[in-house]
Amino acid sequence: MIKLFLDKHGTEAVVNRNLAIVPAYNEAEAIASTIASIRDRAPDFDVLVIDDGSTDATAVHARGAGATVLRMPFNLGIGGAMQSGYIYAREHNYDVAVQVDGDGQHDPQHIHDLLAQLYAAELNMVTGSRFLDPNMDGYRSSASRRVGIRIFALVVSLIIGRRVTDPTSGFRMTDRRGIELFARDYPHDYPEVEAILLMHAHRLRSREIPVEMRPRLTGSSAISSTQSVYYMAKVLLAVFVGLFRARPLSESAGGKPAQDKPVGTASVVAERTT
Repeated sequence: MIKLFLDKHGTEAVVNRNLAIVPAYNEAEAIASTIASIRDRAPDFDVLVIDDGSTDATAVHARGAGATVLRMPFNLGIGGAMQSGYIYAREHNYDVAVQVDGDGQHDPQHIHDLLAQLYAAELNMVTGSRFLDPNMDGYRSSASRRVGIRIFALVVSLIIGRRVTDPTSGFRMTDRRGIELFARDYPHDYPEVEAILLMHAHRLRSREIPVEMRPRLTGSSAISSTQSVYYMAKVLLAVFVGLFRARPLSESAGGKPAQDKPVGTASVVAERTT
């Protein structure tokens, strides 16, 4: 959504109320291309890069491509990085936030597909699924990881009582209520799967739409094929433990908003580009 306001000179100016949150760890070779693609396909979205303790030039290239950069003091992991992005979105009054991974796998051409579904169906979160439409092409991960995804999909579907096909997809968009929830409480270890359950626990509405994804532009996944079984066991354990974890009340559930839980022991420094 784009809103109009009057600047200090009394002239009408345009401000974007949509934010693309781009978590990135050592993605110096891919980040500029990812930002350029977002700006080309979704010019009504501001771009915020969360540099999650990178040791390369990710932040430099992101600033050079015109993005705002939040530099984490050390590597927090995807959950901590994304919660930082949601806190930023909340504090800067964004209405919509979409996660677009810095490695180039999420195709920004689908951002407005997510946005259209978010508003048309009055949802709080929309996730791009690689498996919802079997006739779509695109990268669908390795064979070993697809087995794990199917198991997660079955477990999550049983818990929430609705079919989920791609619970590990990070290509997701939230409205203002989703932003406020994830700014207060966001899973740190295995956020993609647990976030779906978190939305369900707070009686917020989510849905999938079919999208095509791409192979990583550079680098490799942090989870190798030999680690897939270990990862699957840990995610399933985290899911079942999470079912019994006390959570802050959401405003939509009639409770007072809880205080943010810290995303790290050091402060987060925002580097803004002009």
